[in-house]
Amino acid sequence: MSKIGIIIKREYLNRVSKKSFLILTFLTPILFSALIFVPLWLSSIKGDEVKNVVILDRTGVYAPLFENTDNYKFIAGTESLENYKASDDKSVFAILSITDNLLENPKAATLYSEKQIPGELSRIVNQTLSRYLENAKMATYNIPNLKEIIKESQIKFEINTIKWSEDGGESESSALVASIVGMLFTVISYMFIMVYGAMVMQGVMEEKTNRIVELMVSSVRPFQLMMGKIIGIGFVGLTQMLLWAILTLTLIMGGQFLFMGGTVDAQMMQQGAMMSANGTMPGMAEASQEPAVKILGMLQTINWAEIGFFFVIYFIGGYMLYASVFAAIGSAVDSQEDTQQFMTPIMVFMMFSLYAGIYSMENPDGPLAFWCSIIPFTSPIVMMIRLPFEIPLWEKLLSIGLLYITFIGIIWFSAKIYRVGILMYGKKPTIKEMIKWLKYK
Repeated sequence: MSKIGIIIKREYLNRVSKKSFLILTFLTPILFSALIFVPLWLSSIKGDEVKNVVILDRTGVYAPLFENTDNYKFIAGTESLENYKASDDKSVFAILSITDNLLENPKAATLYSEKQIPGELSRIVNQTLSRYLENAKMATYNIPNLKEIIKESQIKFEINTIKWSEDGGESESSALVASIVGMLFTVISYMFIMVYGAMVMQGVMEEKTNRIVELMVSSVRPFQLMMGKIIGIGFVGLTQMLLWAILTLTLIMGGQFLFMGGTVDAQMMQQGAMMSANGTMPGMAEASQEPAVKILGMLQTINWAEIGFFFVIYFIGGYMLYASVFAAIGSAVDSQEDTQQFMTPIMVFMMFSLYAGIYSMENPDGPLAFWCSIIPFTSPIVMMIRLPFEIPLWEKLLSIGLLYITFIGIIWFSAKIYRVGILMYGKKPTIKEMIKWLKYK
């Protein structure tokens, strides 16, 4: 086995066997799934307390409109607003005061409470009064069937988007679905480069601080040491992300069955069987399945094989580019505090890449998206947004070519800084001094 291979094996096995790696690998999917399903479960739990809301309606028109809910009970007031405010009775949560005709004076309704008014209560009051006032306003025009006319005139138009293939076949597509898929891969690329690039820098600094590197460079070249560390940690990241994907998918599917599947699916199958046996309402089951079938059809229009292939290509190029820079920074400094002046430009590039990708969602063929997918320091992230929209092949090849040429050049520069920096102690180098290191043979 080559020396680089030995270093890769050491880095990989040393990190995946740590307890922190195992705990983080198995705990993260659980936390991620909990973020999805725990709020869903908590939101389904209804509180036992029903709050009383007193209505003081001088007009006598609006109080009968309010209906009790699971959380609020509306009761007609028998005392003045001042008496309710001065009372020690804590059974009244809020007071709705209506002093005039709301069509003529919309400011005549006010909701009082000793505590902050919940959004749910405000929404109930606003919707109830708005619905009545709309009907009352339409009635003042004395136009027969005005309500039905307005209802029929409210048309929500949504154009169908069809994508055709080279063989003439057609399938329904969606820019929203393509943008979500692209954004998912963009965030994965950004997180991987940031997390594991910083891990490379931290590993180099630890070995330099512990003086372990002085023994290692006596048997291997600094370039071999740097490349072994970068590739080894890259394999650690790929392993962890693969396990995250498998575990997260498993937990989400299990959570769907536990919280939303199981009983609901059984009931739907039973209802479908009954309707088929009775021959009644055959379109209801089809209508309930239509949204899911539509989304699956849109997902099938995306070339997953192509996106997966180019994702790996950009993944490797982007990680190698930034990880080599992180390794050079880690070799040049002695402490975490000294990395700030060198990390700032890298963070600016990374943040710019992420925001450029976000803003490119609306116009994946615009100048911002095009140039940021060509520039090597931004292309590994921004190109992920554009791939689901099937950009020309020459743009992909040009972007990949520039990315790999750049990362090879950056590795060469980083190796020169690395071989000098790992043996420098006690002094924080300036950028000018690091440039001088490039001239050493």
